[in-house]
Parts: sequence; structure tokens; C-alpha cells
Amino acid sequence: MDTFVQLAEAIRAKGFAFVEAGEMGAMMRDAGSLADWQAFADSWNDLGLDTYMADGGRYRKRRHAVFGATAGDVVRRPAQPHYQSRDYNTLNGGIERWFEPVLPDIGRGPTMTTVLRFCRALFETLSPVRNWTIEVHQFRIEARSGVAGRPTPEGMHHDGVDHVLVLLIGRKNIASGETTVHDLSGRTLGSFTLTQPMDAALVDDARVMHGVTPVEPVDPAQPGFRDVLVVTFRRDES
Repeated sequence: MDTFVQLAEAIRAKGFAFVEAGEMGAMMRDAGSLADWQAFADSWNDLGLDTYMADGGRYRKRRHAVFGATAGDVVRRPAQPHYQSRDYNTLNGGIERWFEPVLPDIGRGPTMTTVLRFCRALFETLSPVRNWTIEVHQFRIEARSGVAGRPTPEGMHHDGVDHVLVLLIGRKNIASGETTVHDLSGRTLGSFTLTQPMDAALVDDARVMHGVTPVEPVDPAQPGFRDVLVVTFRRDES
């Protein structure tokens, strides 16, 4: 049984999976090219501040893009706000949040194209859906001396979608950032920490909740950060 099939079966059985970088990288390369990976990763150095943080935090930077998938190709849609109801995000939900867009060269580059192609193949193995709204989020969570960065300030949560990929791009001078997955009753199903570029978490959002512990700098005199790409797939009913 190949790794891709094993991954689909693990998510089907448990509602989530943690995939180490080596296996994830191999599956991604089977799906397409990662030729611009370095430029892709470097683009996290040019994210805008998330000014919508209801906790007053200034530790999160991000860019955002929306794509659509039909029976044909995945196509980028015009810029639109990110919206979550307060049922899913009690901290920052209930409003339209406009973020700086993912840069055009990054959004249409080989790495992003491959990530979306891989996600579509996997999620369509799990769900009999062909029309999707796809949101892509570039996140940098910064940690400074005396100020922890909170990857999931809303706590243990659902995203209000069908499927989620969290792909680590890089981390520097930080400790913690442990991901925990719970079932709907609150029972812990698993925990792991994304430490290497291409480590990944995949979540069946309706079946499990997830959260990530705050990150703190290892060396308080130096800045630290955690960079992830979050991709969500929501069935398009339109």
C-alpha cells in the first residue's frame, strides 16, 4: 500500500494525520514540482500585520488568497475577505477580515500549484466532492522576549470547512508550538509538533478540533517565528 493511500486511510479512520517532512515531500513531488520552494518560503518574510486580533496581539502576520476548483482546473478567484462565524472563531469571528493578498508569483508558482493539486487529490479521495472553495493562508507567528506568539488564539477550534492542511514552512528560535487534536467530546486524540519544513498536519474539520500551544523564543535576545501555510477546502454548494 503506498503512502498516499495510507494517509487517506489514516484520516478516514482517525479524523486527522501527522506526516513527517520526508513522506510529505515525497508525496508532494509525486503531485508536481517544488522548483520555486526557496522563493516560496522566502515570501513569508513579506507578510502584512494581522490588525484584526481581538486580543490586541501584534504577533501574527499573514497573506490570504481564495481559489476555486470545479471539474477542471484550480483557478484563483478575485480578492475577497476571510469570514468565520463566531460559532467557529469566538475571538475574531463575525466580521469580514481583509488581508494582503498572496503575491501573484507565489500564488501561481509551481510549489503552490503542487500543494493545491496534492490537497485536491487527497480530499477528493475522502469526499465525493468536485467543486471546492479553497482558502490559502500564509501565517507567521512571531515570538519576542516576554511576548509569546499564539498560533491559535481562539483556542481549540474547528475552522468551519471540510478539510485542512497545515504545512510547516520554517521555524526559527522558538520553543513549543505543539499541535493537539481533540474529538468532539474534548478527548485528546493525539499531539505532535511541526519542527521540520514540510512537516504537516491534516484534519477532517467536522470530526475533530485542533489547537496549537503558544511559541516562545529560545534566545530572548533574538526574534523567533513559526511560518505555516494553511490550506482549507470547503465544498462549494453554489
